[in-house]
Amino acid sequence: MNPLSKLGVVLFASVLLISCSKSDQPAQTGDTGASHGSSVQINGAGSTFVNPIMSKWAAEYATYHPDVHVNYTAIGSGAGIQQVTQGTIDFGATDGPMTDEQLAGSKVGRIIHIPVIMGATVAAYNLPGFTGELKLTPRELADIFLGKITTWNDPAIVKSNPGAQLPSTNILVVHRSDGSGTTYIWTDYLSKVSPEWKTKVGINTSVSWPLGIGAKGNDGVAGMVRQTPGALGYVEMTYADQNGIPYASIQNAAGHFIRPTPEGVTAAAESATVPADFRYSLTNQSGASAYPIAGTTWLLLPVQAKDKARGAALLEFTKWVLGQGQDSAPALHYARLPATLVARVQQSLGQIQ
Repeated sequence: MNPLSKLGVVLFASVLLISCSKSDQPAQTGDTGASHGSSVQINGAGSTFVNPIMSKWAAEYATYHPDVHVNYTAIGSGAGIQQVTQGTIDFGATDGPMTDEQLAGSKVGRIIHIPVIMGATVAAYNLPGFTGELKLTPRELADIFLGKITTWNDPAIVKSNPGAQLPSTNILVVHRSDGSGTTYIWTDYLSKVSPEWKTKVGINTSVSWPLGIGAKGNDGVAGMVRQTPGALGYVEMTYADQNGIPYASIQNAAGHFIRPTPEGVTAAAESATVPADFRYSLTNQSGASAYPIAGTTWLLLPVQAKDKARGAALLEFTKWVLGQGQDSAPALHYARLPATLVARVQQSLGQIQ
């Protein structure tokens, strides 16, 4: 072979090697949430209440649909509502339904509420040396958060816990510092059982607290309660269980002290009236076994998706959550949606365009 022929073979081999190397490299994608080829990225944000099971849902769904990536940021229900109405995310998640004013102010058109899971908000406490079941009445809870009951051995608490050795420790109230659906559930409950709370503080994802110390997110409140003797705060039950924090049994509307359980939440749901727009409350329901501080997490879905591919992927993910996704609830101490409610919600998804 002459020198020129050898040179041609070398050049051809080099070009072939470079071409193969480039084709083997993975495609690069940006972080804008847009679809890239066959891959779709869905971005959501909001409730910390739902974060444990949302993380589970996103990971499990990816095993069935590796081309769909669900990214969720737990920043609080208030921030989730703000971002979805501004159109900066594909869906929001909240434990407190949007108000008429918030719905009217949406910059992305009509938004619908899709309930996806239910759970208990618990009164988590830190009482070193105390064992057994702590019982609290609605009035005691309201008076603690109003600053009218300040020590753990207050006569009212002692009366609800006969024979219990309650310390004289001061009660440190811990509440959320961010806009929170868990706060909405808590204040919704307190407003139903205490006219004074309803008048002085009211119901919202963020309120002007009469006293206490604030912490961000369910994880922040759980951490503050865990490290502070005498503390009492409200968190979604999974966060208390994951941190090994005990929580109280609460007297319900029927007069029974109910320990927080998924079954108690289901009993509350069975007593609730659910309107067509799915903006309802589970707190202080009348059922004999209903846990009284129960709540729902809603996905907030724009009816008109800005991106068709992401909108279609989000719709399929939501349908999966309402079906197979409900199987993840018990292990994480959430309650499944009642089958009758799921049927209604699935029908409402036909509004999504």
